Amino acid sequence: MTTAKQMLESLVGFATVSRDSNLALIQFIERFLDSYGVPHQRIDSDDGSKANLLARIGPKHEDGVVLSGHTDVVPVDGQPWSSDPFTLTDKGDGRLYGRGSCDMKGFIACALAQVPAWTQQELDRPIYLALSYDEEVGCLGAPRLIERLMEDQPRPAAVIVGEPTSMAPVVAQKGVTNLRTTVTGREAHSSQIYQGVSAIHVAARLVTKIEDIMSELRTEGRVDEAFNVAHSSLHVGKIQGGTAINIMARECHFDWEIRHLPDDKAEELLERLTAYADELQAGLRQRAPEIRIETKCLTDTVPALADRDNQTALTLCHQLLDSRRNEAVAYATEAGQYQGAGLSTIICGPGSIAQAHQPDEYIDHEQLEAGERFMVRLGEVLSETE
Repeated sequence: MTTAKQMLESLVGFATVSRDSNLALIQFIERFLDSYGVPHQRIDSDDGSKANLLARIGPKHEDGVVLSGHTDVVPVDGQPWSSDPFTLTDKGDGRLYGRGSCDMKGFIACALAQVPAWTQQELDRPIYLALSYDEEVGCLGAPRLIERLMEDQPRPAAVIVGEPTSMAPVVAQKGVTNLRTTVTGREAHSSQIYQGVSAIHVAARLVTKIEDIMSELRTEGRVDEAFNVAHSSLHVGKIQGGTAINIMARECHFDWEIRHLPDDKAEELLERLTAYADELQAGLRQRAPEIRIETKCLTDTVPALADRDNQTALTLCHQLLDSRRNEAVAYATEAGQYQGAGLSTIICGPGSIAQAHQPDEYIDHEQLEAGERFMVRLGEVLSETE
């Protein structure tokens, strides 16, 4: 039998950074599933360089349980790792280090390690493994995976998305929209300040407005104290523009995000900035008609997970954990996409989000062991004849 630690060692060894292919990892999992006679299918990306994987253990019946995880990880470029990020390292301090060890190959490892036992049990309901690509860059792979699940399989009763939650059930998450705003100004010599319009200066005013909008939300009382950041957040992560210090910049663009509460709408928050940008643009065009301010979405909005219609998944999770502690998180996952398909969905997995995306990312031994117990208990519960 393969332990979760052994499986995690194999999974971490595949450098499935989102910009690269995940096919080698998918092939490894396919061979593992084949050795136990588990049926599975790929759902390829448009260019064929990546794939989702959907597998079913147990009968093709309704009311199964979906274990959802993403196979991609974030880059390690520029991070000061003290060990090889793509070699699982045990330093004897109770932690297992490696990129993706907690986010979220730890969960996948716990599930795969239990496959041999599940195939020997008389499961009354199926367990699905739904493994996606490109979660880290906008949850791009999950929609076609969910579509295939709903088309080809009897309707599942519950979905557990195994993002790192320290094995606490999470019933709500924020949604996220990634955007780029591009400002086109008028170039001029910097000594002739009124001849041009600096795209950088205009962008700076827009960036400040983005922060102001976030303050407005707090003032308006649009908060949910279940979240550690209790309001929708707006953040500018990258900005670029200009050609030289003595030239008024013709172009500047910045990339930013909206992380909205389940009860907020990203479109409405974007409209607040758009209204301000339109007013700003109209005034500047009186001096320079070519001025433009344009904002576009870089990816589709990743929907929020609302604390609703989740009782089936939540009850199951409580049964597996003997816990009643529910939480909400500010980060985005694929859970809202499953909920959007009408499936009872929660988030629960080993490891802490505090370790995700960091140099020397790790998962505690005890968290991995808790994930293993969770999977063992899942097989037992789904084998119990009602």
